[in-house]
Amino acid sequence: MLHDPVRHEPLRDIAWSAARARAAIAWIVADTEARFVPGAGWPPHPKDLDSGDDPRQPATPLYHGAAGVVWALRYLQDAGATPRASRWHDELEPLRQRNRTWLAGAGSDAFGSYLMGDTPIRLMQHADEPTAAHADELAGLLEGNLARPERELMWGSPGTLLAASFLHHRSGDERWADLYRRAAARLWSELRWSDAHGCHYWQQDLYGRSSSYLDAVHGFVATAHGLIRGRHLLEPGDWPAWQAAIVQTVSRSATREDGMASWRCQLFEPDFASGKKLMQFCHGAPGFVICLAGLPAGTELDALLLEAGEATWAAGPLAKGSNLCHGTAGNGYAFLKLYERSGDERWLQRARAFAMHAIAQAEADAHQYGQLRYSLWTGDPGIAIYLWDCLREQAAFPTLDVFDATVARA
Repeated sequence: MLHDPVRHEPLRDIAWSAARARAAIAWIVADTEARFVPGAGWPPHPKDLDSGDDPRQPATPLYHGAAGVVWALRYLQDAGATPRASRWHDELEPLRQRNRTWLAGAGSDAFGSYLMGDTPIRLMQHADEPTAAHADELAGLLEGNLARPERELMWGSPGTLLAASFLHHRSGDERWADLYRRAAARLWSELRWSDAHGCHYWQQDLYGRSSSYLDAVHGFVATAHGLIRGRHLLEPGDWPAWQAAIVQTVSRSATREDGMASWRCQLFEPDFASGKKLMQFCHGAPGFVICLAGLPAGTELDALLLEAGEATWAAGPLAKGSNLCHGTAGNGYAFLKLYERSGDERWLQRARAFAMHAIAQAEADAHQYGQLRYSLWTGDPGIAIYLWDCLREQAAFPTLDVFDATVARA
């Protein structure tokens, strides 16, 4: 078995309802706007608190804090999913300062981090005011992130790939293409080869230890996603080598069983059975589908991605919750991706089935905790965006596939 049944729950038999999906979006947005505290943000959720965290201190980053909530509210407004309200522009600079204080308090200078640092806040400021000063600030952040040792999406230079590709798509300015190519070249130079597995990998120096993660946040396929998305920015002739390396590593590290496939957390684990059998965006088959679905058709990964989708469906919704990173909505995005890639209506039906289950989970959690979970990647605003994508039958994973709702996807 490719998943741990304890981590999942049976899919609730709830018929797809566009009206209920729209109502859930409206509920999440209205509640989120109402609970905002100027100069502070949103109350943290118990599920987002680690040991030793101050339950009175709102989180700030894009990943699990106020920056992500502001991004989600702006995105939903710009996409037409909710009525236009506040642009939140005046909150961005105070939020950036609070996020810097949080990073410094944690002993980090990773201000260029894509999911945790200044970069996404500066991207929103630049969208509102595309001045030379804001562009220079962003260029400095991305430059400073090129040599970081994490080599993963959350903190390291793979996040720079995404930011640079979004900026180039927004403006067409060649400086962002140049930064993208420099980040890609450095990552190529840092690839390692495993004789044991017959494939390339990156070593991530993260949280005081070295690892060989394969996953969709800290690992190989998260970096692959940025390369796939921005491959048109690479030097002529570079993409075939990248594609070959991606296909080889993903194929060689897969575990296939009964027409299904998934991946262990790290390349250097004895075997799949000995590790955690995770089946969520941040570890396991769903994240691989989401990150790799933009690959051109016609590689040996075509069948493997379908098998990964089947494994995600067989596992069922996550008992952990309804969020994007490690919840039911995140897994549902794998089905939306396969629907876009294949045109097979079965995947859209599965995505919508997970959407209805996610709404029920969010409602139950709100009743239990007396509040929503105010976070993009781990909370309810992210679910609202997933519901919107189920309504419009498209897959644009927040801040991975798209940053500006008003700018057409590349």
